[in-house]
Amino acid sequence: MRLLQNILILCLMFLSSTTILAQKDSLALQRKARGLVRDGNKLYEQEKYTDASVAYKKALENSASYEKASYNLGNAMYQNKNYKEAVPQFELSAKTAKDKSSKAEAYHNLGNAFMETKNYQGAVDAYKNSLRNNPTDDETRYNLAVAQKNLEKEKQDQKDDKNKDNKDNKDQDKKDKDDQNKDKNKDKKEGDDKDKKDDKDKDGKGDKDKDKDQKQDPNKDDKKDPNQQQKPQKGKMSPEQIKQLLESLNNEEKKTQKKMNAEKAKGEKVKQEKDW
Repeated sequence: MRLLQNILILCLMFLSSTTILAQKDSLALQRKARGLVRDGNKLYEQEKYTDASVAYKKALENSASYEKASYNLGNAMYQNKNYKEAVPQFELSAKTAKDKSSKAEAYHNLGNAFMETKNYQGAVDAYKNSLRNNPTDDETRYNLAVAQKNLEKEKQDQKDDKNKDNKDNKDQDKKDKDDQNKDKNKDKKEGDDKDKKDDKDKDGKGDKDKDKDQKQDPNKDDKKDPNQQQKPQKGKMSPEQIKQLLESLNNEEKKTQKKMNAEKAKGEKVKQEKDW
C-alpha cells in the first residue's frame, strides 16, 4: 500500500515538472515571438514591408495564436499591395483578438483589403462587424457607406449586362431567323426560276423541232392531193358543191323546157270559164 502511494507521488511530481517545463517553453516561445514582432515593427517603420513580413511569420511559427503578429503581418502585406494574402491574416487577428477594440481594428482593415480586391460584399460585412465592436468609429462608418454604394453599382452593372446580353441574344436570334427566311426564299426563288427555265427550254425545244420539220419540207402543208375533194365545213358549201348544184339545176331546167315544148306541139289546152 505504501509502495503504491510512493508511485502515485512520483507520477504527480513528474507531471508537475513536465507542465512546468512546457509552460517555461511556452513562455520562451512567446518571448521569442514578441522579440520577432518588435523586429518586424522596426522594419515596418522603415517601409521594408517584405522583411517585416518575414519577421512576423517567424513570430507566428513560435506562437500561432499571437494576435499582434497576425495583425501586423496583415498590415505589412497590405502595404506591399498583397491584398489577397492580407485577408486571412486580418481574419485570424479578428478571431483571436481578446478585446472589442482590437477586433474592430482587425475587421476595419479586413474591409479595406476587400475593397482593394473589389469584393464589395465582403467589405460591407467586415465594416459592419467592425462597427458592432466599435459603433463610434466614424471612419469605419464612412467606409461602409462607400462599400455599400459600390456594391449597389456593381449589382446594377451586372443587371444591365444581363439585360444587354439578353437583348443581344434576342437580336442575334432575330437576325438568324431573318437569314434563314432569306435563304429559304432564295432557295424557293431559285427553284421557281429553274422550273421556269426548264419549261422555257422545253417549249423552245418543241418550237425548234417544229421549225425543223417545217424547214425540212416548207411546202408540206401546201401540198394537196388533186383528186381528193375538199371536205365542206359545217353550214358552208364548197365552190365545187355550188358548181355541181348549178349544173344540176341547169339540167333539170333543160329537161323541163324540153318536156314543155313537146306538150305544146300536141295542142294548147282550152281555157274553161267559170259559171257564177
